[in-house]
Amino acid sequence: MWVANQWKDYEVIDTSAGEKLERWGKYILVRPDPQVIWETPKRNKGWKNRNGHYHRSSKGGGEWEFFDLPDRWNIRYKSLVFHLQPFQFKHTGLFPEQAVNWEWFSEKIQNAGRPIKVLNLFAYTGGATLAAAAAGASVTHVDASKGMVGWAKENAAASGLKDAPIRWLVDDCVKFVEREIRRGSQYDAIIMDPPSYGRGPKGEIWKIEEKIHPFIRLCTQILSPEPLFFLINSYTTGLQPAVLAYMIQTELVPKFGGQTEAQEIGLPVSENGLILPCGASGRWWFDADTNR
Repeated sequence: MWVANQWKDYEVIDTSAGEKLERWGKYILVRPDPQVIWETPKRNKGWKNRNGHYHRSSKGGGEWEFFDLPDRWNIRYKSLVFHLQPFQFKHTGLFPEQAVNWEWFSEKIQNAGRPIKVLNLFAYTGGATLAAAAAGASVTHVDASKGMVGWAKENAAASGLKDAPIRWLVDDCVKFVEREIRRGSQYDAIIMDPPSYGRGPKGEIWKIEEKIHPFIRLCTQILSPEPLFFLINSYTTGLQPAVLAYMIQTELVPKFGGQTEAQEIGLPVSENGLILPCGASGRWWFDADTNR
């Protein structure tokens, strides 16, 4: 498992009975987590002294209960700053486990020895975009939600990256890639974090089980002749790491060579030393020094 273990401002304190106890900066939240099917005694005082608690409804969805929590606050990851706020379906605007991928591709960008153009698809509030830009890449950030793109721009400004070479686009990711193919555009690296289900700006339906493999194949058409890396993330239960690895290996290795690996990603739990599973990632990369 790849573990995001370099956070200072974020921590999974404990897990039990379908919930996780987290520290986001100086604020404590309790949120549901479908992976936490075990139940252990809730001894940490944070379970009772929380600032926010998202209660899941048996009918689906849920609602927040707040105890002295601001509408917005910030946390840092190294040089990056993220605005947080509790909003729809338990989210805060950041997936901290993705930091393990930020570290991986940032090293690739920094060691490339050449300018790197990165395309970040389904880019949300810009964690990967900011990490890639901070590492020295020029980034095209694409998301179908105008609100999420605006949020990402705020994060960039807070991180000192307002003037970084980032192109911000509100667009349907599939249609954008199709247009880029027609334009002859090329990218040295692609990051994608597709939803299990979603709709584009004009109501386009996205179902990951049906769309993801053809979309990966489509994206290979805009990779440069010497691509650096390809990263796909999944929070969909049915897409295990081996499935991600097989899809990217099938589409990229015959064209470009390189290496493929996929793993679960996770976060350390302070109270008991467990690693909380948080989805899966598939990585492809080409190492010019070893020609593989």
